[in-house]
Amino acid sequence: MLLTQSNLTLMGGAERTILRIAQHYNSTIYTAEYNKRTTFSEYKDLDVKVISKTHFTRIMPYSRSIQGLDYGLSFYNYKIREDYDVIGAHIGPSHWIRKRNERVLWHCHTPLRDIYDLYHFRMSMRAPHKRPIYRLGAAVVRKMDQEVVKKIELIMANGATTRERVKRYYGRDAIIIGTGVDYENFYNDGDGKYFFYPSRFSPNKRQEYAIEAFRIFKKRVKGYRLVLCGSVSSDPFYAGYYKTIVKLARAVGDVVVLPGVTEEKVRKLFAEATAVLYTPRNEDLGVVPLEAMASRKPSISVNEGGPTDTVKKDITGFLVNSAEEMADKMEFVVKNKSAAERMAKNGFYDVRKRYSWRAFFGRYDRAIRKVKSM
Repeated sequence: MLLTQSNLTLMGGAERTILRIAQHYNSTIYTAEYNKRTTFSEYKDLDVKVISKTHFTRIMPYSRSIQGLDYGLSFYNYKIREDYDVIGAHIGPSHWIRKRNERVLWHCHTPLRDIYDLYHFRMSMRAPHKRPIYRLGAAVVRKMDQEVVKKIELIMANGATTRERVKRYYGRDAIIIGTGVDYENFYNDGDGKYFFYPSRFSPNKRQEYAIEAFRIFKKRVKGYRLVLCGSVSSDPFYAGYYKTIVKLARAVGDVVVLPGVTEEKVRKLFAEATAVLYTPRNEDLGVVPLEAMASRKPSISVNEGGPTDTVKKDITGFLVNSAEEMADKMEFVVKNKSAAERMAKNGFYDVRKRYSWRAFFGRYDRAIRKVKSM
């Protein structure tokens, strides 16, 4: 099996999943951009092929839109010459490989969010004079995307939220594949008196939501910190957001911001956290609550998107509807340690049962066989 992925430049949940799949099947990966320094080092041991940039985007000044266009056209126009049985496509627009190739199994982490569920949010962030261009560009990309998806042989969704989006935007069904968690690599090492939120720095991840919850909590309970960590893209859009978060953290106080942290350090931060926060905007799945469970820590997640699939409310974690409610649960965890420990224990048993890699690859193997037979 061959794999396609839009880019390999960060260390996130999707990149970790793709790495595990590539290792399991010894797959070649086709990508539009690859940075060995900023993604998982294990990719160096795999066959990663970078698709050449299109002639059009080479002469254009850099922007997020031009980068997206480069990614899209690279896959849209690419014909794979080597022998293969199935192409496993991942984050869009890598699934556009179906335009000139067959037998595509799309592991949909989410439809292209900038033109679908986050379209109005992205539009609101643009200056008024730039909105007509964005509206036109999104319409064109949406049309291309939907035409390609009609041809894809089988779609797998990483969870119920993504499956619902596939139905809404494409009128197609998807089988749920879930994800796997290396729960045996996580551990609990006590309470370091801090709340932890690991995620790449992006407006989608809403680190400001976690900071606001901590600001409210801090007025009630003293002696705790908030630790934020994650990848920081060199893209000015994301780099600018990171700078905003750093300023906000300084203003609130007792908020530690750690960019570019190693996996080992992240697991250590999980292990010593009081609890784990998770605040993204309508996330497709999100492995952070699952990694919190693997670390035997209570998670406090927003009540939207993926966490509603993975977190059993008040059993394996909390689901909240506002920063103030998140602060309430943070206070509860601190003041009700035995209840928090029971929840953490429930979470560990649940993640071990439902999110093992063995179960994941069993589902993946069945999907591959189905596409092979088409």
